[in-house]
Amino acid sequence: MVRIGIINPNSTVSMTGSIAVAARLTAQAGTEIIAMQNDSGPASIEGPIDGAKAVPGLLDRIERAERSDAVEVYIIACFDDTGLDAARMLTRKPVIGIGEAAARVASIVARRFTVITTLPVSVPILEDNLVRYGLSPFATVRASGIPVLALEANGEAALSIISEEIQEALRVDRADAIVLGCAGMSDMARRLASLHGVPVVEGVSAAVRLAELLVGLELHPRQDAFATSRRSMTASLAAATRSASTHSVSGG
Repeated sequence: MVRIGIINPNSTVSMTGSIAVAARLTAQAGTEIIAMQNDSGPASIEGPIDGAKAVPGLLDRIERAERSDAVEVYIIACFDDTGLDAARMLTRKPVIGIGEAAARVASIVARRFTVITTLPVSVPILEDNLVRYGLSPFATVRASGIPVLALEANGEAALSIISEEIQEALRVDRADAIVLGCAGMSDMARRLASLHGVPVVEGVSAAVRLAELLVGLELHPRQDAFATSRRSMTASLAAATRSASTHSVSGG
């Protein structure tokens, strides 16, 4: 049996429940979904300030899960991939961000894809993440203008607005697939795919199937893999700084 810990980095109970439902609908028989919530986080994550506020509670939740050894793989259920780098340094178990999972799946089924997120404040974060994942040349990010919590409160109206953005993405961006850029959009994917006749990828399902794959293949990061990468990057930056200082002094 695969035990997946899926963490909602915000503190909204209803969203945690919706995420758990979406994960269980996708999971294979024998997979256990353990839904967790960041009780000290913001009500929603919309932009870098909310993301920063969410990280301490998110990491604490992972540390508590590590002590009980309750799960084999973690999913961070925020499309911004909030706290992903830090989370990967806390555990030798795989940690999957739903944003990265969805983008990588979309890149397999499409030459170009468009991410449709919530508010404009989230666009730079997602664009930066796509650069890090090496997918920015193939992707466009659009904001629907819908606040995260309004996705549940006004579901049909939200679906209509997102549908209009998909039409624009197909026409203007020449997208071959659509990625829904918020965990709160998970229950819309099948309807939107049927309406528009294109692959619609949502991150919770993509991350759950990827988590099952990694556990099935017995793949996990080696000891200190992400810490080593961070140390190497820090050392490289320090060396570059010293080199720049030397050249500056020589040139002066």
